[in-house]
Amino acid sequence: MIANPAASRPAAAGSGAEAAPAVRVTGVRKSYGPVTALDGVDLDIEPGEFFTLLGPSGSGKTTLLRLLAGFEHPDGGQIELGGRDVTSVPPHARNVNTVFQDYALFPHMTVAQNIEYGLRVKRVPRAERRAKAGQALEMVRLGGLGDRKPAQLSGGQRQRVALARAIVNQPQLLLLDEPLGALDLKLRQEMQLELQHVQREVGITFVYVTHDQEEALSMSDRIAVLNQGQIEQVGAPLEVYERPATAFVAGFIGISNLIERDGRQITVRPEKIRLLTGEEAAPEGATVEAGQVQDVSYVGVLTRYVVDLDRGGQLVVARQNETAPAEPGGLRGSRVRLAWHSEQAFTVRQGPGPDHGDPGRQER
Repeated sequence: MIANPAASRPAAAGSGAEAAPAVRVTGVRKSYGPVTALDGVDLDIEPGEFFTLLGPSGSGKTTLLRLLAGFEHPDGGQIELGGRDVTSVPPHARNVNTVFQDYALFPHMTVAQNIEYGLRVKRVPRAERRAKAGQALEMVRLGGLGDRKPAQLSGGQRQRVALARAIVNQPQLLLLDEPLGALDLKLRQEMQLELQHVQREVGITFVYVTHDQEEALSMSDRIAVLNQGQIEQVGAPLEVYERPATAFVAGFIGISNLIERDGRQITVRPEKIRLLTGEEAAPEGATVEAGQVQDVSYVGVLTRYVVDLDRGGQLVVARQNETAPAEPGGLRGSRVRLAWHSEQAFTVRQGPGPDHGDPGRQER
């Protein structure tokens, strides 16, 4: 059977001692000529986590993944895997595997031969290779397809083969570089569930790179949001979405709702805001601001309202279509009031700082 590293890890020696992080990055810097890709990054990833590096193109997430794999070397700082300094260790000497977006399967080999390849390089006996490859195929729900060639498989099936080939070697760390980027939306969503299922079953630490916010929120134990070579915030999906630490995080994850009040930038999510018309009473203790509806968009499960506030700034409001929605243009141009509770709004900073990851609530 393919072992579960998380289940088999020995307890740390000594009373109260903690196991080393699966990944520890300390002060890592990397530049390409005049371009700074990573600027003093610090990060810990715990054993068995599904950890996602999230950010736009050019944020440094793929560079960080390549440094973990050993494909690149940092200009400064240190990288540890399981407590071992691997900063200068070449890729083949790290117990790390990578799954790429383009699958990188050998077209002339069968599915089973592709999965066995790494074991064959390690001179694992043929019978053991075949047994492990069969187990890996069953784990990714491709049992019985070992004799096919990659060209005979769908895109989703080829991605599963690439995943099986990576986990069959039982790596200490599995790196996934936007592996679902080439798939259509429905298949992408199915593979998100598949990856979560496999990760829970094998217990390997996954480090996943994506620019897709919804993908990161739905799959991850924790997320690091990168911007211009720095980490803006690290936290669980709920924390990062509900309590963004910086203006960038608030705007990049979900719809940006930022207004300036009393010299502070305030963020509040669209679904937290109540839109009041006519004489409708505001909830007790809520912050209330008046404005005019500039645009209305019907998007199926909800309707979005764009409101220009009298005090300056603009907010997007999401109203769930629990019953038959009103005509989309019905409120356009109307005077309305917006209400939200203080615990649903947060003060955000312009960028990462010493109070990293600890946004403040709005004061009434």
